[in-house]
Amino acid sequence: MSIVNPFITSGYVSPHYFCDRVEETSLLTSIITNGNHVALISPRRLGKTGLLYHCFNQATIKDGFYTFIVDIYATKNLQEFVYELGKAILGSLKSKGRKVWELFLYTLGSLRSSISFDINGNPEWGIGIGDISVPEATLDEIFTYLEQADKTCLVAIDEFQSIINYPEKNVEAILRSRIQKCRNVCFVYAGSQRHMMSEIFVSPSRPFYQSTRLMSLGPIDCDQYVVFAQNLFREYKKDISRDTIVAIYNRYEGVTWYVQSVLNALFSLTEAGSVCTLDIMEAAIKKIIDQQSFAYEALLYQLPPKQKEVLMALCKESKAQNVTSRPFLQRYKLTASTVQAAIKGLLEKDFITHDLGTYTLYDQFFAQWLLQQ
Repeated sequence: MSIVNPFITSGYVSPHYFCDRVEETSLLTSIITNGNHVALISPRRLGKTGLLYHCFNQATIKDGFYTFIVDIYATKNLQEFVYELGKAILGSLKSKGRKVWELFLYTLGSLRSSISFDINGNPEWGIGIGDISVPEATLDEIFTYLEQADKTCLVAIDEFQSIINYPEKNVEAILRSRIQKCRNVCFVYAGSQRHMMSEIFVSPSRPFYQSTRLMSLGPIDCDQYVVFAQNLFREYKKDISRDTIVAIYNRYEGVTWYVQSVLNALFSLTEAGSVCTLDIMEAAIKKIIDQQSFAYEALLYQLPPKQKEVLMALCKESKAQNVTSRPFLQRYKLTASTVQAAIKGLLEKDFITHDLGTYTLYDQFFAQWLLQQ
């Protein structure tokens, strides 16, 4: 595959375009290949999903295990969870040969008649969510397959904390009871909301208490990013100054997605034979934000006036704490009840994140756009 721009901002291509994470890859690989479940916790956009794909791409895992990555971020209930899990498993098994995916379809008795096939005879997940009329029964069938598979299965569930918000109040117990009976599967529970993940795995009263290893993910080391970025620029007969990379890294606190996005824009602005220097960084960031301005306007338009006021206040604070304190309320002419109600709505809509008492805007490019309004 020809790569026009080596700074990937979506998905996983290959180890060549993946920066560092040598220690994290080794640790995660060791944990799961030795039969342990693990809860992988990191803020969003720091690269945990990329790490999962990179880890599952290691030879020891790729050749000896079946691997499945399912993103449940958008799921709202157990039915949708089961739907996404089944879809991810079939999608991964399709490339393993007819014998492999036929076993999965055979065990998926409740949905077998709903599976369609393409012109080449390969199965398609044409199932509607409504076809999963009894989610627990279908979940049992999926776990039956995982237990009977001819290789150990590694299942990574991304944004696992989403299950806390399901209307079914016993989802953790439902999943835990099936997982602890399954000897042929290791799970990676990846999550970006630290306090919610802690509730699930650290609270003695919860079903998943002491059932997993805990692993946190921090930013990639800045020096590693300098080497990585300069090497990729030079492969295309371009260069980039160390100061530029460090400035990007510091501005976005090493959060992978933002660093990659700005480097991607800088790479596109740098001609072959030229050196990218710090003086065009602002132009690159402006280019990214301008491309998103229409979407940002639409996002802001959907917010009620009080939520807009609180969002702007949080944006101006950058990292807002003590948001119901008198100084904060007086500074932005707000009331405690207004702030509390608005924050609840903004969290539900994913405009902001909350970690260890600090509120920040989820999208830092959006935050910069807001400050320019």
